[in-house]
Amino acid sequence: MHLDVRDLREFYYRSALGRAAQRIVRNEVRRFWPEAQRQTVVGYGFAVPLLRPFLPDARRVIGLMPSPQGVMHWPAGQPNVSVLCEETRWPVDTGQVDRLILMHGLETSESPSELLDECYRVLGPGGKALFIVPNRSGLWARSDATPFGFGRPYSRGQLEAQLRKHDFVPEKHVSVLYQPPSTRRFWMKSAGLWEQMGRAIPAVMAGGVMMLEAAKRHPPSQRGVDEAVRVLNPLEVLTPRPAGNAKPV
Repeated sequence: MHLDVRDLREFYYRSALGRAAQRIVRNEVRRFWPEAQRQTVVGYGFAVPLLRPFLPDARRVIGLMPSPQGVMHWPAGQPNVSVLCEETRWPVDTGQVDRLILMHGLETSESPSELLDECYRVLGPGGKALFIVPNRSGLWARSDATPFGFGRPYSRGQLEAQLRKHDFVPEKHVSVLYQPPSTRRFWMKSAGLWEQMGRAIPAVMAGGVMMLEAAKRHPPSQRGVDEAVRVLNPLEVLTPRPAGNAKPV
């Protein structure tokens, strides 16, 4: 079940815990991909909080938001690049994406297998995808106070096995958000310390969110994948549907 775009916007842009989580995850994205000059960068689900650093240099940045979730204008004060789309039929040409980020997309999808096929379709040769999902062993997946408490949490083994079935090759991974998902002053002030401790002793502490980078295997090894890529055609871009009368962020 997808979350509502208004709830996601409220968490990431208007709550202290959400802004802290956004900063930590976005910084990690930049460690994976320091630059994206002349590349096409696409985010699916609610990945727009992570896309802003790519706006100045990327050839194109697109924020895809599934229709059950809703869409909002993004980025604030600039021409809109967010698009409302069907969950498993994106208005993106086959093989045109260089970097793809999924956040609040895979774990809430009603058709994760078809969604991964669509991810494979839009990625070009050498394309990379970054899957950001709740960690099954972490505290954030057990709390309804954050968007990571909804949907299906994953272990690293589960996520890698699912990606391999769809011709992705798992590469690097990291866990983040080791602090408890609490807005109490002590936990918020000590967030940096928790991140350092968690990464130093990952066997003892479980991060709340797992980030896994995967490359597209080409040609595909799974039967039917290559045929699906050939027959799918890009759709017309759907008109964004603003969430209520909310101001852009």
